[in-house]
Amino acid sequence: MATAATSTPAAWQPTLVCASLTVRVPREMAADVAAAAALGADVAELQVGCLDGFEPRRDLPVLLVQPRPLPVIVSYRPKWEGGQYAGEDEPRFETLLLAMELGAEYVDIEFKVADKFMIFCQGRNLKTIQATRADIVKIATTASVDIVDTSGMFQVLAHCQEKQVPIIGLVMKERGFISRILCAKYGGYLTFASLEKGKESAPGQPTVSDLINKYKIRQIGPDTKVFGIIGNPVSHGKSPIVENQAFRSVGFDAVFLPFLSDDLVKFLSTFSAPDYAGFRPDGKLVGYNTDYSGAISAIEDGIRASQPTDSTTSPLAGRLFVVIGAGGAGKALAYGAKEKGARVVIANRTFARAQELANIIGGTALTLSELENYHPKEGMILANATSVGMHPNVDEIPLSKEALKSYAVVFDAVFVPRETRLLREAAACGATVIDGLEMLIRLVMVQFKLFTGGMTAPERLMREAILTKTH
Repeated sequence: MATAATSTPAAWQPTLVCASLTVRVPREMAADVAAAAALGADVAELQVGCLDGFEPRRDLPVLLVQPRPLPVIVSYRPKWEGGQYAGEDEPRFETLLLAMELGAEYVDIEFKVADKFMIFCQGRNLKTIQATRADIVKIATTASVDIVDTSGMFQVLAHCQEKQVPIIGLVMKERGFISRILCAKYGGYLTFASLEKGKESAPGQPTVSDLINKYKIRQIGPDTKVFGIIGNPVSHGKSPIVENQAFRSVGFDAVFLPFLSDDLVKFLSTFSAPDYAGFRPDGKLVGYNTDYSGAISAIEDGIRASQPTDSTTSPLAGRLFVVIGAGGAGKALAYGAKEKGARVVIANRTFARAQELANIIGGTALTLSELENYHPKEGMILANATSVGMHPNVDEIPLSKEALKSYAVVFDAVFVPRETRLLREAAACGATVIDGLEMLIRLVMVQFKLFTGGMTAPERLMREAILTKTH
């Protein structure tokens, strides 16, 4: 719970971005306030309990000197609330009162001792606390089991917004990450962020830059549609960067988020409101395989650009198409190649999975050792749909250079690094190579069109966003 020397906000206001600062030296913390302002933060939280040898009357004037580039919240959290302060309440209360006297716009006080703090304040000659109780309610919980735990917080935020009660409502840890962004949709007063990665004051906290630039939090409002990627893990994905920039570039009021969930059925039943729009058009669940669309079109265009082809048919028609891997990407490539008229061969570390997929699509299954000596004809196409060669294991390769000599075209779904060892050695053998980044660019363009109801994807912007953010 926070008390503030501010008036109640209007019925709707954009959610403020607050940089939570935890450095150990007062002058460095004061400098971080300026750094937060430069990044675009609206408020800075000074966690004074983090300061080494903190002495309120010596250090607070340094932290609160005017002019200040941002309004500040002074937090002095006790150990029983997850902070560093281990003493009695009265010296801590004195510190918060001193902060108010020195011009702090907000101080943070815990619900457990809120009444005790207000009694302590009675009779003090402080205009900032006269005739006030809690100006802003703050609730911080933890998503202990699943991401659906955040839905209750959104209900609280929406209720308080309707009643015009200023509230900060956040859910901790990675499964609660979406609450730090979607609080802007439900009327949260502010959301906390770190100055940079590695300086988080709580688990699951994004950076100021990510909130403003990656998730475009300043543009999120009550009518914003919510899209995202659901799964575990999801934090490594590039889609939020690309899709959010693309949405804003065409004026589409939406946000794309990573939804860390272990239970898809529970997720879909919990987040069933129309504003969660990426998976529920007209009340029905509809699925599209964008991996297939992205990978196959990338391979087709790569072949067309390097080899003479018949423009009336797919350059995959009649070709021998070998897929390494029988997981999600492998299935997409196998189905896609089969649909384009290719003869499909599946090789996988677990032969039974290769055989299962081959039986479904009407293809042939091989073991990885058999693939090393498999060259029934020249001009074959190879598609790696495994993680072999992905960072940090960049020296790994799914097939030997000698075996690669039988292939005219080699595609690698790995996109970090963009040029894998597989592609380097295939190119040295004279093959046409297509990287996984090209697949990624195309699949996010397909997703954009599906999300927006048919709008043309801003290809140049999306391509530049992926190339800039992918190593």
